[in-house]
Amino acid sequence: MSIRNNYNHTIVSSTIGYVTQAIVNNFTPLLFIMFQKKFHFSLEQITLLVTINFGIQLIVDFLSVKFADKLGYRLCIVSAHIFAAIGLVGVGIFPDWFSNPYTGLVVAVCLYAVGGGIIEVLVSPIVEACPTKRKSAMMSLLHSFYCWGYMAVILLSTLFFSLWDIRHYPVLALLWAMVPAFNAIYFSLVPINRTVDVEEGLQVKELISIRLFWVFVLLMVCSGASEQAISQWASAFAEVGLKISKTAGDLAGPFMFAFFMGSSRLLYSRYSEKIDLYVVMLGSGLLCIFGYLLTSLSFFPILSLIGCAITGFSVGILWPGTISMSSRACPKGGTPMFAILALAGDLGCSIGPTVVGATSKMFQENFRIGILFAMVFPVLLIILLLSLRVGNKK
Repeated sequence: MSIRNNYNHTIVSSTIGYVTQAIVNNFTPLLFIMFQKKFHFSLEQITLLVTINFGIQLIVDFLSVKFADKLGYRLCIVSAHIFAAIGLVGVGIFPDWFSNPYTGLVVAVCLYAVGGGIIEVLVSPIVEACPTKRKSAMMSLLHSFYCWGYMAVILLSTLFFSLWDIRHYPVLALLWAMVPAFNAIYFSLVPINRTVDVEEGLQVKELISIRLFWVFVLLMVCSGASEQAISQWASAFAEVGLKISKTAGDLAGPFMFAFFMGSSRLLYSRYSEKIDLYVVMLGSGLLCIFGYLLTSLSFFPILSLIGCAITGFSVGILWPGTISMSSRACPKGGTPMFAILALAGDLGCSIGPTVVGATSKMFQENFRIGILFAMVFPVLLIILLLSLRVGNKK
């Protein structure tokens, strides 16, 4: 069967899209400590990079409500990968090109954030529209590739830095940029459908008038914040807070986090027909709180790292699970629904790491206190899930 008629290629290109998303969100954080030492950036400037990344993605999510349907999925998703590729190249070369290195880095972050935002909005509805069964399982499997991409970024980057030193990071940035560059070509060839025709889908005004939909929006905020509050700072927390080496910090912190997050998504995709998604979500929220407590309150580094891994496992199903619950509740939500949910998730991804960074700064760069303070997000998530069950019973 031709690539233009085979939806298996659509799914494969979508999984590479999430690998691209993982590169966009997690490559630069591995360089945070190096940037501080080489360019003398402050913790506030480093924190601002995270905020800018997810802030730009949030703006793009909002704009996607309007332009995604008008321009078409294919043009948007191909352009997204081009933006991501240019931005990743920029991480390596812009700081040296600009008179102010921080300005150059901000420009690079803005470029790949535009690509990441569009990818986040469109990949889920593209896969949802494919003629496949077990939609929630496929959604969970799709999102697991974000985790495998995250692990690849950490493992291969750590290997690169071990062989050629972190000073050669511009070369690695160029190598990572080849992934979205390839996928831009791939997406230009595969078949792409819509979840619902534009004329039949709900309009934004109709969608936001549904009170139940706002519960899902808040769930996405909490899901993104619960995930990224630790994910974005895992490397720095392991290196500075736990006093271990850069290599050990990357492998023990974000690598374990990604592995267990991907494992939970893979497990759910396998057993989704046998377990209740709501129960899984609620259990994940409770486990997330335990992981936060263990990470932030333990005085033994090994227990803190185990807490980081537990947190990764607990947050795995939250984001794709919320999308699946929303799709079931609002089957005619269309592009506006996925765009608003992505906007809410990216808002959480921006708020979570910012809260950790700002709170840590207030307490002499104590990342333990910052992570403990961010526990408010999984607590709120549980409250929302309980309210959702009460509302369903009524």
